[in-house]
Amino acid sequence: MKIIILSKKYGNCRSINLGIWSGALLSVCLACLIGVPVAAYVTYLKLVSDSKNHLLEPEIRQVWAERLQEQEILIEQARQQAESKLAALTLRVAELQTRLVRIDALGERLTTMAKLDNGEFDFSQPPALGGPEQEISGDSFSPPDFSHAIEELAQQIENRQHQLETLEALLANRKLENDVFIAGRPITKGWMSSRYGRRTDPFTGRIAWHSGVDFAGKEGSDIIAVAAGVVVWSGERSGYGHMVEINHGKGFSTRYAHNKENLVKVGDVVKKGQIIARMGTSGRSTGHHVHFEVYKNGRAVDPSSYIHRASR
Repeated sequence: MKIIILSKKYGNCRSINLGIWSGALLSVCLACLIGVPVAAYVTYLKLVSDSKNHLLEPEIRQVWAERLQEQEILIEQARQQAESKLAALTLRVAELQTRLVRIDALGERLTTMAKLDNGEFDFSQPPALGGPEQEISGDSFSPPDFSHAIEELAQQIENRQHQLETLEALLANRKLENDVFIAGRPITKGWMSSRYGRRTDPFTGRIAWHSGVDFAGKEGSDIIAVAAGVVVWSGERSGYGHMVEINHGKGFSTRYAHNKENLVKVGDVVKKGQIIARMGTSGRSTGHHVHFEVYKNGRAVDPSSYIHRASR
C-alpha cells in the first residue's frame, strides 16, 4: 500500500510505502473514523422519524374517529328522512284508497238511482282494458316522480268525486221532482164511482158541485199517496169524515176523505205510493169509498188530468 503526502508550504510531495498488514490496519481505522458518525447520524434520523410517527398516530386516529361519527350522523338523518317520507306516502295512499272506496259506493248509488243495468257499470271490478301492444320508436321511457304521480292521482280522484257528487245532486233533484209529481190513482184496487164537476147530490137529489172524484172499493182497502209530501191534516173534518191532506209543494196539495182509519199524522213526510189510510164510509158518505181532491194554489181542480197522466 502506498501513501502520498502533499506539502502546500514547500510545493513538493512525499510517498510512504506500507506493507500489506499495515495498509489493512490503516483502512480499518479510516473506515471506523468515517462509518461511526454516519451510522450514528442515520440512527438519529430513524429515531426522530419514529418519534414523529408515534406522536402523529393519536391525531390521525382522532380525525378518523370524528369523520366516522359524522358519517354515522348523516346516515341516521337520511334513514329518518326516508322513514318519514315513507310514512307520509303510506298515509297518502291509504287516504286515496278510502276516497276510491267512497267513489265506488257513490257510483253504485248513481247506477241504482239512474236505473242502469247492473252489469253495465260494475264498480266492484277493475275497468276492462286490452289491445295489442305497439312500441313507439324514438321515445325513451323515464319513470315519473313517485310523489308527483300520487298528487296527480289525488287531483284526478278529487275531480271525479266532485263530478259524481254533482251528478248525484242532479239525479236526487230529478227523483224528488218525480216523487212530488202528482200522478196516478189513490187506490190499489177499486173503481171510479163519481167524477169531478156537476152531479146530482146523493142525499138531496139536487144538482150540486162535486169538487173531487170518488173511488169505490172494499172496506179497509189501501189508500195511497199519489205524490210525496208533508201531512198537514189528519183527523175529522165536517163533511169529509176522517180525512188526510198532504202538501206536495209548488202550490199543490191532495185530500183523501171518508176514511175508516188514518195511518199518518200531521208532520209526517210521506213517499209516493205510501199507504196513508184505510177505505171507509165516515162523514157524509153512502158507502165505502175514498173522496179524492187535488188543489192548485188553494183552488180545487179536476183530479182526472192528474190521475190519467203517466208518472215520470
